[in-house]
This record gives sequence, C-alpha cells and structure tokens, in this order.
Amino acid sequence: MRVPLSWLREYVDLPADVTPAALADRLTTLGLKFEALHAAGADVTGSLVVGRVLSFESEKHSNGKTIRWCQVDVGEGEPRGIVCGAHNFAVDNLVVVALPGATLAGGFEIAARTTYGHVSDGMICSARELDLGDEHAGIIVLGSADSVDMKPGDDAAELLHLRDDVIEFEINPDRAYALSVRGVARDAAIAYGVEFRDPADQVVPTPDDAGYPVRLDDTDGCPAFAARTVSGFDPTAPTPRWLARRVQLAGMRPISLAVDVTNYVMLELGQPIHGYDRNAVSGPIVVRRATAGEKLTTLDGVSRSLDPEDLLITDDSGPIGLAGVMGGETTEMSESTSDVLIEAAHFSAVTVYRTERRHQLPSEASRRFERGVDPTLPARAAQRVADLLVAHGGGRIDDGVTLVGSAPAPVAVAMTTDLPTRVTGIEIDEATSVGALEQVGCTVEVAGGRITAVPPPWRPDLTDPNDLVEEVARIVGYDAVPSRSPVAPAGHGLTEVQRVRRRIGRQLAGSGYVEVLSQPFVGSSDWERLGLADDDARRRTIRIANPLSEEEPELRTTLLPGLLRALARNVARGQVDLSLFETGLVFLPKGDGAVAPIPSVDRRPSDDELAAIEAALPDQPEHLAVALCGDRERAGWWGGGRAAGWFDAVAAIRAVAETLGVPLTVRSGAADPWHPGRCAELVLGDEVVGRAGELHPRVCTAYGLPARTAVAEVDLAALLARADTMVVGPRVSSYPVAKEDVALIIDASVPAAEVEAVLRSGAGELCESVRLFDVYTGEQIGEGRKSLAFALRFRAPDRTLTEADTSVARDAAVAAAVQRFGAVPRV
Repeated sequence: MRVPLSWLREYVDLPADVTPAALADRLTTLGLKFEALHAAGADVTGSLVVGRVLSFESEKHSNGKTIRWCQVDVGEGEPRGIVCGAHNFAVDNLVVVALPGATLAGGFEIAARTTYGHVSDGMICSARELDLGDEHAGIIVLGSADSVDMKPGDDAAELLHLRDDVIEFEINPDRAYALSVRGVARDAAIAYGVEFRDPADQVVPTPDDAGYPVRLDDTDGCPAFAARTVSGFDPTAPTPRWLARRVQLAGMRPISLAVDVTNYVMLELGQPIHGYDRNAVSGPIVVRRATAGEKLTTLDGVSRSLDPEDLLITDDSGPIGLAGVMGGETTEMSESTSDVLIEAAHFSAVTVYRTERRHQLPSEASRRFERGVDPTLPARAAQRVADLLVAHGGGRIDDGVTLVGSAPAPVAVAMTTDLPTRVTGIEIDEATSVGALEQVGCTVEVAGGRITAVPPPWRPDLTDPNDLVEEVARIVGYDAVPSRSPVAPAGHGLTEVQRVRRRIGRQLAGSGYVEVLSQPFVGSSDWERLGLADDDARRRTIRIANPLSEEEPELRTTLLPGLLRALARNVARGQVDLSLFETGLVFLPKGDGAVAPIPSVDRRPSDDELAAIEAALPDQPEHLAVALCGDRERAGWWGGGRAAGWFDAVAAIRAVAETLGVPLTVRSGAADPWHPGRCAELVLGDEVVGRAGELHPRVCTAYGLPARTAVAEVDLAALLARADTMVVGPRVSSYPVAKEDVALIIDASVPAAEVEAVLRSGAGELCESVRLFDVYTGEQIGEGRKSLAFALRFRAPDRTLTEADTSVARDAAVAAAVQRFGAVPRV
C-alpha cells in the first residue's frame, strides 16, 4: 500500500516538522510493515512553468517528421521559441514548459540547443517526461487561457501536484484496514496522539424502496449491498489533476473520471467499488451462486466457466460480475457511459478468496475483501463515489437509496486483566489496557477482573484474547518489551536425538563437507535426468494439490535431485571442487491408497479422525546424502592433488556410521543413477539402507556435472534407530602397536568389505584395526581372482604383545578367511 503524505495529512494533523522517515518508523512500531520511501517528482528540478502557446508553424523535414516551431509566453515579457514534435495542442493553450537548466525524469537535462534548424529555448513536456504517467504521444495541455485559473509563468510543479513523499507498506493479512489511507491515518493519529478525521464520516440519505432494485439470494456470501445511480454524467470530463495524481502515487494507473473515482474511494476508505453502465444492466441486480454451465466474460476479456461455489452479480441477462473479484465485460463503463450504477457491497472473505484462487484472478478488490473489509462502509462509499462523479463530471444523483441487508454484528472478545502482563512481560495495568483498546476503536467494559471488548467493524481480525493483547502491546510499544534470554532448566539442554544429529553434522563438516538445504519438490524431468526406469519405486510419488511450480508438483522420494541441482548450480558458477551434504525427509506413499478425512472446523477432530489422518500420511524417513566432484585434495607446492572418487562417498557414510556406533558394512551393488560396477550397497544387518558410488556418465551430462562425480544416499532414520546415544571414546593403550600384513588371493566376486569383516572377527579382541591397502589382479594369480593386501594392527591394554601373540592372532584371522572364502595366502 502506497500512501502519499499530502493525502494522509488531510485526515490527521501530523506535526509540521515530522519527516517521512520518522513517520514510517513510528508506524512500524505500531505494527505496520514498512517497505520503502518514495520521493515522487524529486528527480525533476529547475524551472518548470506554465506556458501559453502564442503561435506555431508546422514544418515537415526530410526525415518525414513534422514538427511545430512554437512561440510560447512563459511570463517573461518576450516569448521563447521552442521546437515541439507533438500535435495535440492549439494556439492559446496552456502547456508545461521546462526552461533551460531544468532536469526532467531520468536525468534528462534541458538546454537551449539547435534542432531542426531552430534554437529551441526550452521544452514543452509530456506526462512521461515528468514521471506523471506513460503518455508520450502528446504533451500536457492544461486548458485554454480563458478557461483555467492560471497564467504564464506560474509554477507548473505545484499545479500538477508533481512532488510528494510516499510511504510504501507491505500489509500483513491481519492488517486489512491499512489497505486504505483511512486505516493508515488512524494509526498515524494514534502514534502522535492527535485527532483523526474519518473520511467515512458523512451524511448518507436514508435507504428507501425507490433505489435501484437489488435482491440477495445468498446473505452468507453477501450480507450487505448498497447502490446509487448517477444520471447525465459527462463521460468526456477529465479527471481532476489532484485526484489522478493521488491515484497514480498510490500505485494505480489513471484511466477515466468514472474509473478513477471508484479507485480513489477504494484507496481512501478501503471499500472496493464497482461501476456499471446503467443502460447495459437489464432488470434488478441479484446476488447468487453460479449454476452449472454458466459462463462470464470478465473485464480482462477472458471467458470463464463458473463454479457452483462462485458468488455472482447478475441481472436478467445472467452473470455480469464475479462478486468481489472483477466485473463483466457486457456492463463495463465506456467512453459513452452517461448513466452510472454504483455498487458498494460487503462480500464474505472466504468466498472471494476461493473464487479468486479458483479463477487465478487477483485484483485490488479481491485483495481487500479476502482480508476483511469494514462491513459498515457500503452505503457511505457509494454516496462518496456519487458525490465525486457529480462534482467533477456533472449530472445528478438519482432519487432513491438502495441498501439491502445489514452489516454482521461484531462478536465481543474477553480476556483477564492480567493477560497482557503475562504475555508481554511488561507491567500493564487495567487502565492502560482499556485505554489502548479504546484507541484502536474497541468498545470496552470491565467487570470481575475481565476486560470485554467489542472490536470496531474495520478490525475483523480481533477474535481471540491474544489478539487483544497484541493491540495493547503495540499501543504501549513493542520497544518496551524487555529483552531477556531464557534460562534453560538445570540438567536439561539438547535431547539425546539432537546430540546425535549434531555429531553427524560435525563429522561431515570436519571432513570438509558443506551442508545445503533444497526444496522437497521434484518433477518428471528429475526422474528422466536420473535415468530411473518407469517401474522404479522412487517414481511412486505424492502429487501436491497446489504446487509452487507445475514443473515440480511432487514430493521427493530421494534427496538426490535437489542435491545434484545445488551441485550443478555451484559448478556453473565456477565452484568446481565441491563436497556437499544434505539431511532431510523423503515422502514415501503407502500402498493402501488411504485418503485423509477432512474434519469439520467447528469442533476438535475426534480421536478416530486424527487416527485416520495419521494413517493416511506417507512414511517420512529422514535421509542423508553426499555429493562430491572436482579435487578432494588440492594440488600445491606441497605436491599433487587427488580427485574425488566413489570411495570418498563410501568413506563419508562409513564415517557417519562409525560416529553413531553403527556396524555398517559395504558390498558391491548396482542401481540407477550410479555407474555399473562402481556402486556399493550400504548394509545394516541384512537390510540395504543406502548406496554410494560414481554417477553414471549420462546423469553427469544431464545435470552438467564433471565426469566421475560421486554421490551417496542412506536411510539416516535406520542408522539413528541403531545409534549409540552416548559417545564412547576409543580405548587408549600406553603399550606399543604390533603390525602384521597379510595378502590373500580370493575369487574376484568376493567383496573386500566381507573379507575385512572376517579378518577382524577372526583376529580376536587384540585386533585394533584392519585396513585394505592394495588390490592386485593379473596373470600371476589367475583369471577371475584378485589379491587383497590388508594391514592388521594389534595392541593389548595391559602388556606389550610378543611375536607369538601377534602370530597367533594373525594366523587365526587368515584361517577364518580361508575357511569362509577359500582364500589362499600369498607369499
């Protein structure tokens, strides 16, 4: 909402010395969300005066352009010669002239210069050149010299209302009243403790039966409807410059007097207005719901199929408007409209919101109705529009005042007198609370330690005791709320699960990984880039009813799409050596097809309903994924680097498992989107809980990633279920380590991880570690076989191991491998 300061001052006597910035700060403390300050017209400087065209000569030049060489009186005695390319003015017209030394919008500097064979001593200005609109085909004509109260040499900037300060607010849904100058002015009066003059306070004739006939068939959707008729209106009458300028400064485009007046009153009071060409409306106005098969062509020229829930404005011909959203094309006011039917109604916020969303048709009217409009305004707003139309466009207001229905009665809200103190932490006494609520317009009663407030009609958001507390707090001042850090109870702090999660993050961060957070949305293009087959379980997803993007309408079943997109985005920006990780939920649909019931909103859902809702929810396990590309170790003066590989992805997940104390094993596997032969399965017990390895080349190409990019994904929920909640430090012995290396020839299909596990088990409790340090294949060991070399480390906690101790442990480990895999020790 943009609010010109000059307009605001009409309704509230702000201190003369208050600056726009100071006012914005004060209103921000009252809960309005400040967005920006605009100094309208500030970039137009220098002499901008009224000029009178004394004469002109039309000249056609070789480039085909016809210009006018004008003599213009600017109040200096002698006229100035000015070249002008526009043709929409006549002799004796008053125009806007920028004299040499002036600067126009966009930084265009005016100087006496030779053009088209003449010295042009100034410039006759168009609306665009002064940032007054988009019109550039013609110049601004102020009128003829004998028809307006101005003379050559007068300050044109003041006549055009060129300069003003504008405060822009982002209005939250619970501050609907602030979508009007009236609402912002009321808060400004509260902020400075001065009188507020309500623009809605005006005399409205008593409703009667002589007005335009209106019938409400749906009083829930439209509880009140006001109408007035203006006849003999001049459709060619121009919009007063002050009114058009205010509409423009408030962020809307001036169009015509009739449209501009309805927009002006909406901006002023917050009540949307719609005007109909009276002669295009046939029969009485009826407000009703749509019926099946009905259509309406709205003002934007789109033919819309209507839904039975749509609330309509209709006449004898059928629908002529979507209530509270947009009018229809058939009854639109045109350049020939001389009789205007004014509609000012109150529509249900829920009804308007659903209609606007259903037809994807947001408008300034729907924006206000869906947040809540003062239901007492329709009659006063209709009268205000009628008065302005007659005042500036002629004609007369017809006899008869239509007001059907009535405003819904506000509902009282009660709170205990001590609630503001308990919620805010400020000592707020009863009198302060009552005064604050009365300032915002509430009618307040106090009895038995309770404050009962009836909200004003412009505050439909005040429905709960805590809403009243918020009003009291913002009047008292949020800056008075003490800032105190909460003290954690002794012995409490992070939960065991939180500690375990932090261990995971610290482990990965310490290994050089950077955490990313991606949106949990995917689409068919993600599955195509990952190369997943149509029957892959990961393609069974849950579709979102109202997705943020039609390209990503599904909930993810794997973290890889978002993680790979983040990796690709960084690679595209020059970051080629990357190690990323992400933890997050995936959403796995259940196979029973259960649908969650929609409970009633007038009561708490029953236990059975809650159980049915819970049963219909998808499984949402937490996953962990890592991705690496480029160099894992960079080259430098210290030596060469090392490229990231599939083994780094495996190592990352194994390190997390070791941190959690989970016995994770690794074996070869195959699955998309990993490279065949370079994929490992991560196994917990007998269950495959994840995979790691090198991405398939086609996937790297699809995402724009370097070749041999490595990724891993694991079911973190499964690891956490088996995790040790207490961190157990490593056993430390002061005795020396004993080292033994063994090499075993085994079948090439046997995973090295399984051999390592058997060696560790066979070596017994003296074995401190087992590490694979070499893999060899070649003619010396035969086709289909491989040689695995392991480094075994032994240590005892209470003595130095003898050679016999280590030999026995080593031989036991080798014997176990021989028995399990038929391994042959290599000498």
